[in-house]
Amino acid sequence: MSKQIRSAAGFIIYRKIEEKIQYLLLQASYENHHWTPPKGHLENGETALDAALRETQEEAGIGVSDLLVDPNFKQVLQYEPDKKDYVKTVTYWAAHLLNPNTPVILSDEHQDFKWLAVEDAKRLAQYPEMQSLFDQCDQYLTKNDQPTC
Repeated sequence: MSKQIRSAAGFIIYRKIEEKIQYLLLQASYENHHWTPPKGHLENGETALDAALRETQEEAGIGVSDLLVDPNFKQVLQYEPDKKDYVKTVTYWAAHLLNPNTPVILSDEHQDFKWLAVEDAKRLAQYPEMQSLFDQCDQYLTKNDQPTC
């Protein structure tokens, strides 16, 4: 019997401070208090991009007008969450935070946030798939000389 697939979406949000890229990670308030970019499950037939925008607003207080989403960096992670009976598919886009001083306002789903360089973000993210995603995103942003603030 094949496992059910649950779809989610989010953003690898980054900002540039003094020409250095920093990535946003949120620490979950539940279970193992893992660190991830803002993301969440698709609801009521919404598109992955709509879900990513909604979840980012809900989880981090960052709205669509605060972000420049890069449609050319889109990656899909697929994994089996610990102690779950389904497969999770998460679509991520790179999203530039237009004003690097935009406040992060956490929902009750998260207890902390950090802006980190890629190596520090990978250390906190722990999961190999997420570490690889940060590497891919950082290489893409460096190669394509993304906007600075």
